[in-house]
Amino acid sequence: MSRTGHLGLLAAVFEKQLILLKRYWINTAMLLVGFYLFFALMFFGGQAAAGDSLDGTLDGLVVGFFLFIGVTAAYFDVAGNVMREAQWGTLEQLFMSPFGIGRVLLAKTVFNIVFSVLIAFALLAVMLITTDRTLTIDPVTIVPILLITILPAIGLGFLFAGLSLLYKRIENVQQLLQFGFIGLIAAPGAIDSTVLLVVPFSLGSGLLSQAMIEGVHLWQLDGWLLVALVGNGTAYLLGGYAVFHLLVRRARKLGVMGHY
Repeated sequence: MSRTGHLGLLAAVFEKQLILLKRYWINTAMLLVGFYLFFALMFFGGQAAAGDSLDGTLDGLVVGFFLFIGVTAAYFDVAGNVMREAQWGTLEQLFMSPFGIGRVLLAKTVFNIVFSVLIAFALLAVMLITTDRTLTIDPVTIVPILLITILPAIGLGFLFAGLSLLYKRIENVQQLLQFGFIGLIAAPGAIDSTVLLVVPFSLGSGLLSQAMIEGVHLWQLDGWLLVALVGNGTAYLLGGYAVFHLLVRRARKLGVMGHY
């Protein structure tokens, strides 16, 4: 397949996703409103309960929620896209595409990453205004760390998308997973262990805190930690995608791909 063909696929996927976001604009708007209300509940509720003692952890709360937004948006976009294609009965057509299901999902993944990062930055601005705080916003440092940190979310999205093809209604399990995301993102502030190098999101959360709260630039961060972050993100992404293919093969063998 030529480079022009791949660029055409990427352009078509971006156009389709933007049309869906525009057509279902209320759903898109409520996604942003829901994230902000969740943060506002934590911020104002924390102020009411803890008073001025919240100030010491407020920067960490904003950074952690900034990452949580990117991770959650990426995770639900991947899982939701595959489930919607299955419900619409178009997932089988993607398998018959000349590009193959792998390249189509890769193009969707690129869009999901871009969309998740844009949402995270848009809400970061609103959170900083709400809290009246100032953080170091260095795109050269923040964007690469954020992109690599949300790769495990995409891998988990593929995993649960595959499980949904087999077991159909698993939305409640997916909702519960969000609490796990919060715990993993908050972990660097509570424990200091090598376990953080292998679990998803924790290492990236710690590096983002250094960059945004302490003003550390990308080239000043520990090189080995950056290597570990890339290895961690790549392993979860490829692992989730591999399991997705195994589950799709199982669903096709059982003949339950389009059953909802």
